[in-house]
Amino acid sequence: MQKKSKSVLISLLVIPILVIVLGFSGSDSYFEISRNLDIFTTLFKEVNAYYVDEIEPEPLMRKGIDSMLSSLDPYTKFIPEEELESYRAITTGQYGGIGVLVGNIDDKAFIINLYENYAAHKAGIKIGDEIVSINGKSIESQDPEEVTHFLKGTPNSVVNVTVKRLGVVDPISFQLKREKIIVGNVPYAGLIEGNVGYILLSEFTFGASKEVSNQIRQLKEKGAESIILDLRGNRGGLLNEAINIANIFIPKGKEIVSTKGKVDSWNKSYKALNMPVDIAIPLAILINNVSASASEIVAGVIQDYDRGVLVGRKTFGKGLVQTTRPLSYNAQLKVTTAKYYTPSGRCIQRVNYTDKNIIGEAEDFPDSLITEFKTSGGREIYDGDGLIPDVKVEGKEMADVTKSLLFNGVLFNYANVFFSENESIEPASTFELSDDDYLKFKNWVKQENFDYKIELESRIKSLEDFAKSEMLYDKMNSRLEELKSNIELSKSEDFDKYKEEIKLMLTKEIVSRYFLLKGSIVSTINKDDDIAEAVNLLQDSARYNKILNR
Repeated sequence: MQKKSKSVLISLLVIPILVIVLGFSGSDSYFEISRNLDIFTTLFKEVNAYYVDEIEPEPLMRKGIDSMLSSLDPYTKFIPEEELESYRAITTGQYGGIGVLVGNIDDKAFIINLYENYAAHKAGIKIGDEIVSINGKSIESQDPEEVTHFLKGTPNSVVNVTVKRLGVVDPISFQLKREKIIVGNVPYAGLIEGNVGYILLSEFTFGASKEVSNQIRQLKEKGAESIILDLRGNRGGLLNEAINIANIFIPKGKEIVSTKGKVDSWNKSYKALNMPVDIAIPLAILINNVSASASEIVAGVIQDYDRGVLVGRKTFGKGLVQTTRPLSYNAQLKVTTAKYYTPSGRCIQRVNYTDKNIIGEAEDFPDSLITEFKTSGGREIYDGDGLIPDVKVEGKEMADVTKSLLFNGVLFNYANVFFSENESIEPASTFELSDDDYLKFKNWVKQENFDYKIELESRIKSLEDFAKSEMLYDKMNSRLEELKSNIELSKSEDFDKYKEEIKLMLTKEIVSRYFLLKGSIVSTINKDDDIAEAVNLLQDSARYNKILNR
């Protein structure tokens, strides 16, 4: 069995390299690759034969493969057969399961999201339920990926799930029939401020363009006179879905994007192949520093053709295209094969993974290499550093206390407490925490002995260590202690200082217990600075047209 394992794993490494061999010309390149393959194979055999302890071939080989590919860029990855299902779920938005999202809070597996009208939701499982066993087996100490794997399976197969629920003494068991789960790309769409259509696009998986086009038609039927397409936090996905979404707003026949790589025959120019839904309706695209890849293709096309206005903050800057290639034993290689270029000719790739610095780190393209391009209307735009919005909205850095409450699961846990004590709340669009509610939350947090660290505390600790190493601690101790006392005093005031920010995040968490993801989105729309700026812009046609040089 071990010999078979070794031969399989060596094959997995050899195959992708042989694929690269085919792209080379000249005997020198072929010899170098063959020589290094031979060295690697003999090295692996020698390590396996003579290393002092027994080694496990598969983890060792996987580490070698991952290390090799990570030296190229973060997006070129090896996908073994056992991970293929998860990869397909990410790219297609479809899998067999019960319709839940599992997360780890305090080293326990909790339901952190439910997909509406699927098995778990219909059976009565709630956000905030703690999973304690699956098919009678405890899932203690299992990470969320493993728990999710146990919950997934062939549609129509049965899985038994037992949960603990706050306020309920005994565990609750559910017998659920798995079904085909299709996770939508548009978690919310609706009218805001009367006649502005708002669409939140969270993914670019299969069917995204159809979902967006359907929502635009429905919003127009309801009276939408302009559209906001929210791409904030959208890390991208399928290239063809990005092309088709851009085509919704761009005339048939126009170039959407082109790709260029090492293999000339793969270089392509992609044009709009369909009749657009609307080429005239005023359009604002919301972007931020997490908007990447397919999101940047859509936003870049809209900007290049002066079809709409980009609002928010500079995008991530990923101008690379990945292609999935088959390997032996049902494995896959997701490999960066090209860069993409918007219609103006610019590539917005921010990081240069080819020419690395002296210590082998990839760096941002220097300003000296950033080139100016022009939109269709003559506006100046640039490559090499993501997409720069036409209307900038300053992003607010979340306070340390809010980050800690959020990422340590404190808000999540208190939302469970609130849910257990309140059978219902007002509609998501009008629900707000009262001052009394917030005071109860503060008192609960105090009872939980919540504490958090700020960056200044880490720096003081470093200063203390340095002072001790230099024999200066006795002289500095009193001042350092005074500084730490001032920090603790400041932290004690943070719950009042950042009250509105904390209340906003807590409100989203609480509302999700009653109205799921859609409800949490609705609860914050009228408190979103980016959305407010986009609405103001779309309702001011003179300003909108001036930005686009019309």
